Amino acid sequence: MNIGHIPLKSALRSAESEALIDIPNQRRMTFGELEERVCRLANGLTNTLKAKKGDRVAVLSKNCIEYMEIFFACARVGLIVQPLNWRLGEQELKQIIEDATPSVLISSGEYDKASERLMTNVEIKSHLAFDQKSESSYELLLRDSSPIEPEASKHVGDQDPVMILYTGGTTGRSKGALHSHKSVYMGMLNQTVAERVVPTDVYMLTGQMFHIPIVLAINYMSHGCPVVLINFEAKLALEVIQREKVSAFLGITTMLNWMMAVDDFDRYDLSSLRNIQYGGGPMPPKVVKAALKSFPCTLIQGYGQTEGTTMSFLSQEDHIKCIAGKNPERLASCGREGYVTSIRIVDQEGNSLPKDGESIGEIVVKSEANMLGYWQQPELTSETIKDGWMWTGDLAVWDQAGYIYIVDRAKDMIISGGENIYSAQVEAAIHQHPAVLESAVIGIPSDKWGESVHAVVVLKPGKSASEKEIITTAKDYLASYQKPQSVEFVDSLPKAPTGKILKRDLRNPYWQQKGTT
Repeated sequence: MNIGHIPLKSALRSAESEALIDIPNQRRMTFGELEERVCRLANGLTNTLKAKKGDRVAVLSKNCIEYMEIFFACARVGLIVQPLNWRLGEQELKQIIEDATPSVLISSGEYDKASERLMTNVEIKSHLAFDQKSESSYELLLRDSSPIEPEASKHVGDQDPVMILYTGGTTGRSKGALHSHKSVYMGMLNQTVAERVVPTDVYMLTGQMFHIPIVLAINYMSHGCPVVLINFEAKLALEVIQREKVSAFLGITTMLNWMMAVDDFDRYDLSSLRNIQYGGGPMPPKVVKAALKSFPCTLIQGYGQTEGTTMSFLSQEDHIKCIAGKNPERLASCGREGYVTSIRIVDQEGNSLPKDGESIGEIVVKSEANMLGYWQQPELTSETIKDGWMWTGDLAVWDQAGYIYIVDRAKDMIISGGENIYSAQVEAAIHQHPAVLESAVIGIPSDKWGESVHAVVVLKPGKSASEKEIITTAKDYLASYQKPQSVEFVDSLPKAPTGKILKRDLRNPYWQQKGTT
């Protein structure tokens, strides 16, 4: 399996069929055109820029056709794509680049200056920039490169790495989840079965390509389906669904709420929709009911991680049955294990816990869709993957039917608006304020975002600070979505005898209160 051959396979079936519809840049491309450009780019990277199998190619851009070209071209010749989260601060981008040491950086025009600053601190052999001009360095490389099948593609297969997706760490330092051609393919197979993909589908990619949803988009293209690229905005999404006859997309609760709140929602023709998948945690029952009433299609929930793609699903039938009153509690679950996935809930010694809905343990996953490991972190990899099972850090119970209910996040991760936010990173930013002695960052309930970032702060004796000052300080070191939304000042933080802050004690009052209302 070589993921890079997906455009070729689809072009052989129907070269004139549309492959990509780039809404922000008003461009459309067929599979035949995509295949030629992928070959030209792959040959340019290996022959002109001298990138070798296993080299990393970093990408700094928002969703666009070129981004997908880069994914396929790198995969075709054994290069490893390193997508960069453009929402991060330059300091963290610099750390990520230093970690993977890419030989090539490719960026869109809007990030030219940021790329130049990054390259002053990190040695990168080549930089390509693209925009809508024919004389961009990216387009010139394609123009001067061969459109024939790259020679290097003959030596790329299942176990070769294909991408590094960076995820924040509980230590505050990002780590790269390394995926192979086979792990991506198996993740695609999981999605094909769960989403029930058909060749007539039209998929809309609402998330950014530096996240794992890129695998979902690639999966639809492997079936010969066109993928519509947008940068999400609720009204735009509705317009695009109507105009492009979109049949499937991945969203989060917030996205669906925003779409349903658009003025004159009922006037949009959404009859092409077949299925909506959502992630980022269970959807409140009232939102499920509203979505099933408003959108003329089924719903499916996917639970996953960057390290393991999508691992469990709450099926289309589950949603319908729950709303009809049969096992309605299952809407609070993340469903059951996927087609290519085995899941257990275990104690600290790795012993399976009973399916009694009460015994709390950690979710562990065995799947060929799991990552190869963390880039250049063998010790962390061995701590995470033991005897073929990946320890997720999520604590859960499961019932007799195998439905999984997450009760806590052992890694203190907050999911706000579908984005993963790591408390250690936020705490490190808060501590840049000179008056802060200690802090603990937790997720608290939010009707709008699912969870909201809340900081509990202890000030140094004799020092003072306001909520606004703490938030402003944190914002200087974080992406906007990572900053605290609220700050609480206390005299001390609850701690275990070991000195570890007991975040559960801080969270419980908020979540218990929500559960009783």
